[in-house]
Amino acid sequence: MGFTAKNSRMPENGDAAKDALAQQVVAVPAQHSFWKRLFAFSGPAYLVSVGYMDPGNWATDIAAGSKFGYKLLWVLVMSNLMALLLQSLSARLGIVTRMDLAQACRAMYGKGLGIALWFLAEIAIVACDLAEVLGSALGLQLLFGLPMWAGILVTALDTFLLLLLHGRGIRLLEAFIVVLVTTIGACLALEVFLAKPDPGELAAGLVPSLPGEGALYLAMGMLGATVMPHNIYLHSALVQSRRIGATPAAIRAGIRFNTIDAFVALNGALFVNASLLVMAAAAFHRAGFHEVQDIRQAHLLLEPVLGAHVAPVAFAIALLLSGQSSTITGTLAGQIVMEGFLRLRLRPMVRRLITRAAAIVPALLVIGTMGEKATGELLVLSQVVLSLQLPFAVLPLVHLVTDRRWLGQYAVGQRLGTLAWVVAGLIVGLNAKLAWDEVAGWLAKAGSPWLLWATAVPLAVGLGLLLLAVFAVPLLRRFRGVPVPQVAGVHGSAAVPELFPVKPPQRIAVAVDFSSADTAVLSHAVALARAGGKGARIQLFHVVESGGVRLLGAELADQEVRADSHRLELYCQELAELGVPATYDLGFGEAAEELAKLVEAHKPEVIVVGSHGHSGVADLVHGTTVDQLRHKVRIPVFVVPAEA
Repeated sequence: MGFTAKNSRMPENGDAAKDALAQQVVAVPAQHSFWKRLFAFSGPAYLVSVGYMDPGNWATDIAAGSKFGYKLLWVLVMSNLMALLLQSLSARLGIVTRMDLAQACRAMYGKGLGIALWFLAEIAIVACDLAEVLGSALGLQLLFGLPMWAGILVTALDTFLLLLLHGRGIRLLEAFIVVLVTTIGACLALEVFLAKPDPGELAAGLVPSLPGEGALYLAMGMLGATVMPHNIYLHSALVQSRRIGATPAAIRAGIRFNTIDAFVALNGALFVNASLLVMAAAAFHRAGFHEVQDIRQAHLLLEPVLGAHVAPVAFAIALLLSGQSSTITGTLAGQIVMEGFLRLRLRPMVRRLITRAAAIVPALLVIGTMGEKATGELLVLSQVVLSLQLPFAVLPLVHLVTDRRWLGQYAVGQRLGTLAWVVAGLIVGLNAKLAWDEVAGWLAKAGSPWLLWATAVPLAVGLGLLLLAVFAVPLLRRFRGVPVPQVAGVHGSAAVPELFPVKPPQRIAVAVDFSSADTAVLSHAVALARAGGKGARIQLFHVVESGGVRLLGAELADQEVRADSHRLELYCQELAELGVPATYDLGFGEAAEELAKLVEAHKPEVIVVGSHGHSGVADLVHGTTVDQLRHKVRIPVFVVPAEA
């Protein structure tokens, strides 16, 4: 089956994701050696991999290692294999369709289900950011003794670091991440070396088992911490930062090299997670500390258990870097998810501050009410939330990559497709069992379970029905032969809008302030009036802003009012000499408010205003009249720079 017409159109539909990242800035050599081409493709998976080693992983891995020794090591290996499969499928989707998963979900499910999926994805991103906030704050506390609340507030500053790197290009951001990941790996390799794990017990931990009560909860937390739903959305967008040709050979090469990139990067993440579990098993479980769930407790125990002062220092450095590096994943994924599902684009700063605030507020509330000891439980809970959201990202992905209507000849084969559905079914089944066990446990322990029956039970049932719809809707549409829908990017469809001629304006308002900007403003107004012909006229507006006028308004005929009126009369005479009739009117008080009132009173067709070019602090001092005015009037606002 050849590339369908649908697929040949798709490269135009990834604008939102590419704008939110770095656009297609990395060229891929077509004729160079294997290693040069691999280097060109390498990078996206490393950005994704930091999400697989965030502080949430630390909490679940340390808790699993201290309680069950090496017996849950197999969960990490299995989770990593599942992550490798899903991330490679996500990369395939982005390379072939030039859409990220959020855009494809919006197209496949429509607006209603798309908004529901967006909401769940946002919850996952906030849960991930919560883990990063707590981990970074813990790292600062362990290294420098900062209180947790202070460390949490400091983490808001990493927003600016991220935006600085993000503005410098995708390659610098990728290099920065590689340095952080390498440092984290070196620190944890030192911990494993000092812990001296038992090779035989370590090998036995690769045999699947659930060794006792609480093992499933921890296993699901490890799964959620390893296979992260927002990373699946992100990877499909990141691969679009490479210029890949449209030929079948180029697309297949892109799929192959990105799979290799994912294999290397995610196995690096596996090393970090396995190091944490192995360290906890060798250091804590072997010494009889079976309930080490708090990262702070683990840090305190490392030196006396391992007998090396460098152990807690390396641990704290790795934790801090883990939180700082993985915050990049959440921010970029948040942009991708919001743009893809809602077709809503926010500035990176605004998006980052919203996500971070949504994580900082609950973290501060929990620490303020339950104390710093609740940090470990909160970290584990955040990873379980990620795991519960995972099916809502995995099922759409598998639907898309196995459907030849979407991927054409690049859809996965029967064997790989069957494996993908098995993995999806396993994730759904484990999550369903976890949800059932948790809700049943709450009901059994509750003295008056009516509140749970009114809240938790309906919520669980609603999520179950939503998951059923996510699974069934694409199958029903495929069975009924419903064609693949047209795909619109963040700006809507690509159709050219219907154009109609606009007559040159006859009534032209001009805001003057007797500064150097008036030259450019009046010159452009005269040009508009001459284009309008003999009937065109200019109405000069000026707002008097003296202290007395602000109090008494037009009733105060002070020196400034008389001087301004005289100057406006001179302006009108000058315009008359140029063949353009003009009158004037005054406003009194706030510039934007008064200009809007003058527009309402005189009914001009357009208003010409000057821009002085100041920004930042100057805007706070001088005000932003132009920006305020354009929201208050219903006519075009023609902004003329002072130097024009």
